Amino acid sequence: MKKLLTILALAFALSWSLPASAQEFSFGADIVSRYVWRGVDFGESASVQPALTFSSGGLEIGTWASYATNPGSADANEHDLWIGYSAGAFSVGITDYYFPNATHDDHDHDHDEDEEELIGFFNFSGDGEGGHWIEPYVSFNGTDSFPVTLYAAYMAHNDVDNSLYLNASVPFAVGGVEMSFGIGASAGESAFYGTDGFSIIDMALGASKSIPITDKFELPVSVSYILNPTDEKSFLVFGISL
Repeated sequence: MKKLLTILALAFALSWSLPASAQEFSFGADIVSRYVWRGVDFGESASVQPALTFSSGGLEIGTWASYATNPGSADANEHDLWIGYSAGAFSVGITDYYFPNATHDDHDHDHDEDEEELIGFFNFSGDGEGGHWIEPYVSFNGTDSFPVTLYAAYMAHNDVDNSLYLNASVPFAVGGVEMSFGIGASAGESAFYGTDGFSIIDMALGASKSIPITDKFELPVSVSYILNPTDEKSFLVFGISL
């Protein structure tokens, strides 16, 4: 954790040393019919997903969250932080996944039954007991001559299996609609992804376009068909971006 804080402090210091014209804040939110991440439905509820990002040159620091609209699905709520750096077609970074309503068993020997308590934000314990899952990643974002995105992420903290996730996707267009197709896999045995070995866990076909509302405003919408061959489940997700 100290190393992560040191990296963040150095990144902030570097970003603020750059000219103000190179710095930018952006924010927005998506509203999705389901939050499906790497082939898994989190909460089985429509969700609101706000984001706030600061960028300076190739550096990007951001926070993203997903909040289920169904109160009964609050256990699936998520709040992440990330820092990344891009140079040309390549990017590296670290994502910190935090689940505000995650709980663990409180083994109190003074009681006959175990009780569950919330895992606080400052609990950075490992081996599945803490509140944070920290994942470094690297990606190749494609070029004009080779428009394929390659992504690899390694769950380095709080995952006893240190799961490795791999993904490849390609963009294309059909009749003015932006499309993409991607395949993601768990690279080995992983309780985190529910796999016994190398397994395809998500195959996604996405489509997006902007619908004109007024002369000055367009509403971006998207639809994604997602198949998890390992769990034998499929999802059709609709989203609106604001």
